[in-house]
Amino acid sequence: MLCATSGFKGASVVASDGWVGTFKDFLFDPETWRIRWVVVDTGSWLPGRKVLIHPSVIAPLDIAPRHGLPMMTGDHALSLSVRLTRGQIEASPRVREDEPISQQVESRVYEYYGWDPNWGTSYFGLIAVAEPLSPPPKVADAPGSDPHLRNLTAVTHYHVHATDGDIGHVANFLVDDVNWDIRYLVVGTSNWWPGKHVLLAPYAVQEIDWSERHVRLDVTRDQVKSSPPWDPIAMIDQISEQRLHSHYGWPGYGW
Repeated sequence: MLCATSGFKGASVVASDGWVGTFKDFLFDPETWRIRWVVVDTGSWLPGRKVLIHPSVIAPLDIAPRHGLPMMTGDHALSLSVRLTRGQIEASPRVREDEPISQQVESRVYEYYGWDPNWGTSYFGLIAVAEPLSPPPKVADAPGSDPHLRNLTAVTHYHVHATDGDIGHVANFLVDDVNWDIRYLVVGTSNWWPGKHVLLAPYAVQEIDWSERHVRLDVTRDQVKSSPPWDPIAMIDQISEQRLHSHYGWPGYGW
């Protein structure tokens, strides 16, 4: 199932024996477009700490059937259940709130829980299971920044540029709640094509400039404008995804 990441904002995070906090952000790898960590705000329970939860321990989402894309409109109360105890989380390696998530930090957390660093699949980057038509996006970093992982909410509102001009801004992301990979960027085109939102797969991303807050694509404005229409309140099925990928010449997601 594809879910809009905006719908996770403020979601409760619950261990097997009680509440542990609220959802704060996703951390993702910009080369593979995989969600690597859920960052949890534990409030007064573990003050001053950044708690990391691996997607592999998130139980299937309990979302009531409804028309439209899950969590796109925010009219729900979402809870993330994790297959951990409060004691396990409290005894996990301490990561300060202001501490960047380096590979060394990740290694400590992986080792403590016994989690597999290679869990999940990716259709992008060096470990892709489907060969992309273009290389992984280049990363242009600000001096002193850590290029390894990025906050997903930070990329929201980045400006998006086609090969021949601006098309809008990143408004949302659609993620697969099984493999926890980012399938699509939702781009709002209000300044160029009023009233529209379009879906673009990471296959189209040529470069992300973190310092300038820009996403550069390898598609044209005409390609975007002639792409299959997308209704944000309609469910996305495999047929509509195939039409979209066929339009741009992208590979599928294991179809």
